Amino acid sequence: MADSSKCPIAGGRQVIQSKRIGGAMGTSPMNADWWPNRLPVELLHSQSPDANPYGADFNYPAAFNSLDIEAVKKDIFEMLTTSQDFWPADYGNYGPQMIRMAWHAAGTYRVADGRGGTAEGLIRFAPINSWEDNGNIDKSIRLIQPIKQKYGEKLSWADLIVLTGNCALEQMGFKTFGFGGGRIDAWEADDASYWGPEEEMATQDKRWEGEPGTDEYDLENPLAASRQSLIYVHPEGPFSNMDPLSSAQEIRITFGRMAMNDEETVALIAGGHAFGKSHGGSKKSHVGPEPNAAPIEAQGLGWLNDNQHGNAELTTTNGIEGAWTSNPTRWDNEYLENLFKYEWEQTTSEAGGKSWRPKNGVDADRIPDAHLEGVSHPPMMMTSDIALITDPAYREICERFLKDRSLLDDAFARAWYKLTHRDMGPKNRLIGDEVPEEELSWQDPIPECDHPLINETDVKQLKQQILSSGLSVSALVSVAWASASTYRKTDFRGGANGAHIRLAPMKNWEVNNPEQLAQVLSVLEDIQAEFNGKPGDKKVSMADLIVLAGAAAIEKAADAAGTPVTVPFMPGRMDALEEQTDADNIAVLEPLVDGFRNYRKGQYKVETERMLIDRAYLLDLTAPELTALIGGLRVLGTNHDNSAHGVFTDKVGVLSNDFFVNLLDIETKWQPVDEDKEVFEGKHYKTGEKRWTATRADLVFGSEPQLRQVVTAFGSEGGNKRFVDTFVKAWHKVMMADRFELKNALYR
Repeated sequence: MADSSKCPIAGGRQVIQSKRIGGAMGTSPMNADWWPNRLPVELLHSQSPDANPYGADFNYPAAFNSLDIEAVKKDIFEMLTTSQDFWPADYGNYGPQMIRMAWHAAGTYRVADGRGGTAEGLIRFAPINSWEDNGNIDKSIRLIQPIKQKYGEKLSWADLIVLTGNCALEQMGFKTFGFGGGRIDAWEADDASYWGPEEEMATQDKRWEGEPGTDEYDLENPLAASRQSLIYVHPEGPFSNMDPLSSAQEIRITFGRMAMNDEETVALIAGGHAFGKSHGGSKKSHVGPEPNAAPIEAQGLGWLNDNQHGNAELTTTNGIEGAWTSNPTRWDNEYLENLFKYEWEQTTSEAGGKSWRPKNGVDADRIPDAHLEGVSHPPMMMTSDIALITDPAYREICERFLKDRSLLDDAFARAWYKLTHRDMGPKNRLIGDEVPEEELSWQDPIPECDHPLINETDVKQLKQQILSSGLSVSALVSVAWASASTYRKTDFRGGANGAHIRLAPMKNWEVNNPEQLAQVLSVLEDIQAEFNGKPGDKKVSMADLIVLAGAAAIEKAADAAGTPVTVPFMPGRMDALEEQTDADNIAVLEPLVDGFRNYRKGQYKVETERMLIDRAYLLDLTAPELTALIGGLRVLGTNHDNSAHGVFTDKVGVLSNDFFVNLLDIETKWQPVDEDKEVFEGKHYKTGEKRWTATRADLVFGSEPQLRQVVTAFGSEGGNKRFVDTFVKAWHKVMMADRFELKNALYR
């Protein structure tokens, strides 16, 4: 018997090389390898609670609230200045590298889809933990591991990483804006996020369109980093071209994609580079593989350096060597002073990294070595630093900060807080004594409830008024869905609370059918005014009334189908004020493709059905919940343009399982009616009689095997009640997705 067939695992097969990127010997090809274009429905069920060693019922915020945060900070402060032999601290202080750790954990955030950021501590997992830009951050995480072990379940890795960054800033003399806890760790890698089209790490040839320096130069959506495996931009400039102006262009694009304006961008760079140094002390040939490719004996560490002791003055990370200031462990304004003080010339490190130093050897011994006594160096700047005084807008901001350091103090404090908390959503999700009192515009502020809530009697009366108003089931359900379905679990933004759908820009989005929306809102505002004008303190917000109207319409539709239900409703939402609403901040929530309402704005490389799965993921829906919602919304007639696509019923407005029954009809033959294969006609197989029209967001439920099985469950005998129950449960889940004040109340 051949050795290759003697697999000790039951059912073992001959070892073959996986075809997927990064595949390892010992694995057979998976479905995604054989059919790379298949629809990854399984992503809706990723981050399984079964992976959590604390159990699905573990209440982390409650555990965090029992934490002595001052004791934690004391331990962090002690760690910062206690150098460890396995990874000696630069200048005897780990502060700078801990700031980098927190910065890079947070810097993956991108505003287009809310993915990335610190909220789940994903920098501990692939691929982020092995990106080139995160070189040696594994050592920083290993240094704080004893603190994590000491406080265990009371302190998540994600909270510890950000808190350590804050403590590092404070220990080095900077006053931070605040800290909010409540980040709940992931326990497995994130396989649902798209990080770029490249098939190799550290490449930059597929995500950009146009030429650097032109108006057409831009990144592929929703990406933010300028290159695979980077957090922001290449420090040497685009394609290592050492051109400060093109570097400034990339900085503006990438930081903008991460929700930072010009002032915040300059503040973050100037503030961050006030500390620490860059590392290029050894040739890159000495540096071993990243953590995910390291041998088992490395125990999770990567980038091990075989040049003598392999750390301290021999450390190589990005390959650029040097420090920006003469006191890299104290907060000051020397970074900006140096930036303007010298004429700069290009230089190359031992590792081959390209940077800038003062011309003609000026101040060649100004910067003390981080480890070697009696050794000194000239100041260093990266191309991405020189960009700040080359670009006119950035230069003007730098000049203001240089003239008045208090402006930089405030700007960096606020920008750092935004960087490390942007993906945490509204302020009411943050917990702990160091949460700032001030609520910031990027946190989507909503007034606190200041009145008694409506009761069951009020709810019943309001439902009757709504249903007798003349508004259709389709219109009521459409507006409620439009209001709530902006939610995304990635950064906890959007949702029905605040009723932003009443305000610009959301009220003008094409997907929301502005004409129908205005009609529904007008009627509901009249009902609200009448109710709130009655004697007594009870009030109903438009946010609550919009959700209640959707519930009333669904109950009417279910009753008409012979499956009466009560749609759960919990009042307490409030209406956002126009002066509180940052239109640009809200604008990023606009869906470009929304399969739930058969909406597609423009042409995209990504298939409609793939974007539908992504949107379902953002709404935190399972495959059965997604399927039920699509089937229900179709028969209720909620397409954005009131079209008949996917409305497989002659009883529009009735919550029947007709969508599933008719999709499964084997006598219907489907054919595309356009070159893009976005719209289809379904005709009788024999007679050719036209029956239905559909889009890819409809037909995928018959073509994708996993979704088809759910469709069969809902479209079979007895499936209608199962469908209605699943639809109502999923509907309520979406309507309640942003009710953080209720969820956090359980923790206090």
